[in-house]
Amino acid sequence: MALILSLETSTDNCGVALHQSGELLASRLVQEAGAHSKMLPELIDQVMIQSGHRMEDLDAVAVSEGPGSYTGLRIGVSTAKGLAFALGIPLIGINTLYALAKQAWNEIPSILVISMLDARRMEVYREIFGTNGEVLDPSAPEILDENSFLPWLSKSKVYFVGNANQKAQEVITHPNAVFLDLLPNANTVGELAWEKFKQQKFEDVAYFTPNYLKEFRVLKSKKNPFAS
Repeated sequence: MALILSLETSTDNCGVALHQSGELLASRLVQEAGAHSKMLPELIDQVMIQSGHRMEDLDAVAVSEGPGSYTGLRIGVSTAKGLAFALGIPLIGINTLYALAKQAWNEIPSILVISMLDARRMEVYREIFGTNGEVLDPSAPEILDENSFLPWLSKSKVYFVGNANQKAQEVITHPNAVFLDLLPNANTVGELAWEKFKQQKFEDVAYFTPNYLKEFRVLKSKKNPFAS
């Protein structure tokens, strides 16, 4: 048994969830730009009160590690590290883009997923996952255009998730493109955190930092996605 508190602050969503060995006990979500610093401590308190648990009962704290909003990630990771240090419990980092893909697989199993988070203008942070959950193309920044992800779209249906879908739909019009209305949430972070907890995959609290993907480089869509 493990009681895990999970934080999600990679976008305008500010979410907190509490799981007992993978089973959701309580969760809170606020969708408001810039609300993280003000609302995150309050949401944590609300979740703990709703569940009837104390902070001292926690066995681990998990956090969405990015990519995403610089400010949101900084607040979420700082809070998670502070709790882990103060309570003497493990810290678990969860890839935000993988957590998005997990949401899609929870709804439709065995699909090819491209998780995308909005950057600026037509830029996104994206990662491509295969039908078995494998990484086909690791997380990287990319500028969207009408040819984006064409090698994948030409072969099968591709399911897009994340807060970049609205602008992606303006340029990606291939009939195999399916856009699911899914955004990062703490519930899925908690699901994945339980799997990592069982495998004892913990972060070093002193050295753990968010995955900002700050060093931007333009990636054009590959003609052959299987080329090295």
